[in-house]
Amino acid sequence: MTTPTESSLPIEVLLVEDDAGDVLMTQEAFEEHKVRNKLNVVRDGEEALSYLRREGDFADAPRPDLILLDLNLPRVDGREVLQVIKNDEDLRRIPVVVLTTSQADEDILRSYSLHANAYVTKPVDFERFIAVVRQIDEFFVSVVKLPPRA
Repeated sequence: MTTPTESSLPIEVLLVEDDAGDVLMTQEAFEEHKVRNKLNVVRDGEEALSYLRREGDFADAPRPDLILLDLNLPRVDGREVLQVIKNDEDLRRIPVVVLTTSQADEDILRSYSLHANAYVTKPVDFERFIAVVRQIDEFFVSVVKLPPRA
């Protein structure tokens, strides 16, 4: 059962992004707009899976309440990461927002077929990028009821 104070607690956000500029802009969006949620960052799909499975350096990693996932990642592609998450009994309830530069219909269709919760194309303009990250945060914190932490 969720109490009102639990719903106002900061959430853990996992950003899976290999582009240092996009990582920096996302961090700035969280800081600039006083987003109090905790942003954790991994740089490729292999790290993302280790983080989610709490393996190796990520043994003490917090379970994310929301995942922001780029599709075009080194080592393990974002599409594969999404498929693993949504096929895993322990991870599938974590909402995944695909946040990518791809506007290809096949990427959009495949992401939703793999049960992505949303698909957002990254704006190239800094101010618009900040606004989009803020809107995602506001939606998943203020509007959506997230599943309880396991």
